[in-house]
Amino acid sequence: MQQGSGFLTVRQRRLAWLGFLLAAVQAPVAAKFATDDSWLFSLCVALMVATVIIADDASRRRPANAQSSD
Repeated sequence: MQQGSGFLTVRQRRLAWLGFLLAAVQAPVAAKFATDDSWLFSLCVALMVATVIIADDASRRRPANAQSSD
């Protein structure tokens, strides 16, 4: 069975992982040193990037000949 391809290229996928890790690490550091709640923005960005990575994983794991349910 052949695997489907995701919508991210290998380079975009690596950059997405790097962006996720940087935003996820920056959020608690900013929470410790910032007096306001601006660290929540980093948390939201990390969650959005994680959602894109998960969606790409799902499309990669779907067989190449499978039809979408939409």
